[in-house]
This record gives sequence, structure tokens and C-alpha cells, in this order.
Amino acid sequence: MTLHTIDTVVIGAGHAGLAVSSLLTRAGREHVVLDRGRVGERWRSARWDSLHLLTPHWMTRLPGFRSEGDPDAFLPAGDFARLLESYAASFEAPVVTGAPVTRMTSRPTGGYDVHTDLGTWRARSVVVATGPHGAALVPPSVGRADVPVTASSGYRNPRSLDAGGVLVVGASSSGVQIADELARSGRDVVLAVGRHTRMPRRYRGMDLFWWMESTGRLARTIDQMPDPAAARREPSLQLTGQADVDTVESDVDLAALQRRGVRLTGRLHSLEGYTARFGDEATALMADADRRMHAFLDSVDSYVDRAGLAREVLPPVRPSAVPAPTVTSRLDLRAEGIRAVVLATGYRPDNDWVDLPITRDDGTFLQSRGVTDAPGVYVVGQRFQHRRDSAFIGGARRDACAVVHHLTAGRVPHPEDRRSALRRGESA
Repeated sequence: MTLHTIDTVVIGAGHAGLAVSSLLTRAGREHVVLDRGRVGERWRSARWDSLHLLTPHWMTRLPGFRSEGDPDAFLPAGDFARLLESYAASFEAPVVTGAPVTRMTSRPTGGYDVHTDLGTWRARSVVVATGPHGAALVPPSVGRADVPVTASSGYRNPRSLDAGGVLVVGASSSGVQIADELARSGRDVVLAVGRHTRMPRRYRGMDLFWWMESTGRLARTIDQMPDPAAARREPSLQLTGQADVDTVESDVDLAALQRRGVRLTGRLHSLEGYTARFGDEATALMADADRRMHAFLDSVDSYVDRAGLAREVLPPVRPSAVPAPTVTSRLDLRAEGIRAVVLATGYRPDNDWVDLPITRDDGTFLQSRGVTDAPGVYVVGQRFQHRRDSAFIGGARRDACAVVHHLTAGRVPHPEDRRSALRRGESA
């Protein structure tokens, strides 16, 4: 097996890994970027056909990248993968594709060996930029079902499922978007609702993320959270980046889905044969989601008053309440004509290849601002790694800058040094 010796290995050629590579290139640091597939592989092969980014284009901010096109548009996943490819080419990122990492080990004399199917890279430092999505999370409640079960990462479009009704499990971002697409295609859809985060796509005439950034919500750090573990488990937003986001017809929250004929039920408790059983907590979970939504919208209204923006934005109109669930605690899938199940239950960390004591029991990384206890090993792109927006495209650039600042002993300015960023002409 071929042995390569290099200063730094970056694992993952998504937005986080390429942000690190751009900064290392700028610092003149020898490195390689390894990826199991192509640049932006997950956006190519683990997303459904119609998926768009949930964040508007003005949030697609990477080191040395200037956004082009409509800043308020939402890029299709395929276009974003091509953008990443162009970004990598713009600074000749040293990407090695088709190199899945199978193991990372430390060396007695210092440094690390990164083992892949194409050989081993021996490096002084390693940056893990594989993101927060590992393997699809299959709940223990899903037993031996007599209908096909597909994870959201394997779903492509309504035609990819057997004809008939569909049970979608999970009401966060992926679940509500897939349920919406299936319902619009004419399918009978039942949605099993767990804990979720409800927010309007737009409020008072502005996109939700404009308010989140303006009010400082995206800049909150993990140290400011009363329960860091819970903050990192916060469900994704019930939003879509599809066209016509200014209209109520684009909403994908539970109230909108019910208007389109989607039947709601509680959290899936078991799935055996043709029988699905659900809990009775859906109403309480919906009420909790609405409470948290209204608390945030209250903070927006307070911000509008403090900043004197009342004449510049629309009046406050809140989303309507969600009607009660319509499915009981038990569902006979065969009798209901349900021929497929889609699991949109999230992901679990898949870091078993990391043979270092830097992960928790659940597989997440032990780190502070991307720095681990293994000297020279860093992570970028984790959920709430430091700020709330760490796992977003634009947020990862800050963590990448902090990591490369540490790795290069200060040769790359720290992301909080705004004066340095302005001297370099970078966007914030």
C-alpha cells in the first residue's frame, strides 16, 4: 500500500473541508483533501432530487468566495455541488477523490496515519471536516416491517417509492419536505411527529435567517447555552428552499401539511409487520414547538421596536395553530394502503474509524472551537461547534478560520479579528 508523507490531511471535500483547504493554501501550508467520493459528494448522492438549500444565497459565504446571482435565492442541491466544484478549482484545491478513510491512528513518534483504500497519508496534523451527518439513524422501534423502509438519504422522488400511501417518520426539515412533495404528487401521506422546530419561512416581510442573524441568534456560542448537549440536538427547522417562498403555499409546517391532506400522528413507537403504533405526545410536542416559535418571534418584534424598523417591515402576522392529530395510536398499513415508509429521523455520528480518544460514547467529537485533545487533530462543520451557525455553510468558514489560525500558529488571522478581515477585503 502506498505511503504518502504530508504536513496536513483534511478529511472531507464539502464546504467545511474546502474552506479549510482555501485557508491552508493561502497560508502556504502543504496539505491534501481526501473524500470518499467527489467534491460535495453528499449533496450529489444523499439528497432527494428537488432539494434546495434552506439558507438564502447570501449566506453561502466561504473564504475567498464572492456570491453571484440573486442573494435571496435558494440554490438547488445540484447547483450547490457544482458551486463547490468551481470553488475548489478556483484555488486548485489538492483534492483526492474516491479515497474513503477507513482508519485514523496516532504514531508513537508523533503525527497520524490516515488510512484509505488508495494508500496511507502520514501527517503532522489532521482536520476532520466530514460534517454532522454520519449514518442514517434507524430508531429501535423499527423492527421487521412488511413494507419497504427507506431512509431520507435514499429517497429521490415520489416515483422512487412503490405506488400507494406513504408513512413518513420524523417532522423536522427532511420529513416535512418529503411529506409535502409526496402529498403534492397525489400520495396519501401519514406523518409521525416527534420533537420539531416550527418557524415561518418569512416574518414581517423578511426571511427567517435575516432575523436570526440581525437579532444575534446565529452568533450565540455554545458557552452561552444552558444545556450544550440539548442545543446540539436541536431539531432542524421546518422550512423549504423551494420557489415562491413568499407565499403561504410554500409553507411546510404541520398546519400547511394538514391543509394539503397529510394526516398527523404521534411519535412512532413500533413498526412490526404491517402494524405501526404511535404515542400520544404529538399535541404536547406541537404546543412546545409553537411556544418556542412565538418566543423567538416576540424577540424579533422587540428588536424591531428597539431598532426603529416598524415603518420598514410589515406588521406582525403569526402562523396559525396546528389542528390536533388525526391518526390514532395504531395503524394497519395494509388496510390503509400504505406501501412504503420513509425514515426522516436524522443521523448518528459515524466516527468509528477515528482510533483516538476524542469522541464521546455517542460518537460526537470532544472539542473546543474545533481543537481536540489529540495534538494536531481538529474538527470543522459540527453542529453548534462553537456558534449556532457552525453547521451552516457560512458559519463553517468561521470555525475553519479559527482552526487554521491555531494550526498555523497565527499565520491565518483569527475570525474575530474583523479589522484583519477588512484589510484583506473579505466579506463578513
